[in-house]
Amino acid sequence: MGRKKADGLKGRRIKKAAILLFWLCLWQGISLWVDRPIFLVGPCETLAAIFRLAGTGPFWHAVFSSLTRIGFGFALAFCIGLICGSAAYFRPFFGELLSPVVTLMKTIPVASFVILALIWAGADNLSLIISFLVVFPIIYLNTVAGLKSTDRQLLEMSQVYRMKSLARALHIYRPALAPYLVSACQVALGMSWKSGIAAEVIGTPQYSIGENLYMAKVFFTTDELFAWTAVIIALSFLFEKAVLILIKEAAREKI
Repeated sequence: MGRKKADGLKGRRIKKAAILLFWLCLWQGISLWVDRPIFLVGPCETLAAIFRLAGTGPFWHAVFSSLTRIGFGFALAFCIGLICGSAAYFRPFFGELLSPVVTLMKTIPVASFVILALIWAGADNLSLIISFLVVFPIIYLNTVAGLKSTDRQLLEMSQVYRMKSLARALHIYRPALAPYLVSACQVALGMSWKSGIAAEVIGTPQYSIGENLYMAKVFFTTDELFAWTAVIIALSFLFEKAVLILIKEAAREKI
């Protein structure tokens, strides 16, 4: 049974690799057919640009700066969203009080937030603020929904046996909340990177990925534009995997 499972997993990986290879070959073929590097470059040119950029100090400075700002914005939104969502569940009046703010954060266009944050806080912390504003409503609403999904019979049993609040939180609320937080993070992580980088392109803070994207557009260095885009995708993917592993590990029962 274990061998069949391993073979199935290996088969799925081979299938995914073959699909990825197909699209990369198609991309390279289209770029050769167009034969206009200013309009479209292939994966080979993009990879070469990545290696060229990775050999410079400013590249790593930009990657570290953007990763730190967006990562901190996400972490701050996750913690505050989790705390506020829990407070809204246990104190409904707090949820009603916060409802208009959350609704505004969901409905106001990101571009408006970017311009306001640029006026109020400047360009340096723009991606941090925008990441926070985009992620907070997602974590908040999923926290409330996850806590509301808790099994009522288990809660009644905890009251009968006079279970302590910490034990109730760890063994009853945590398992109910975990799937909602995982689902929320799968959406919020990608959105935090998209909105954060978009904010950097508008504000162009020094030593950021957004600034390099903007400069690639100005000077029509399409290979660098594709290279930075590939770097963003890789960072977003790795960041998402790391966060989801941490959440799933935290949700796992410790015996």
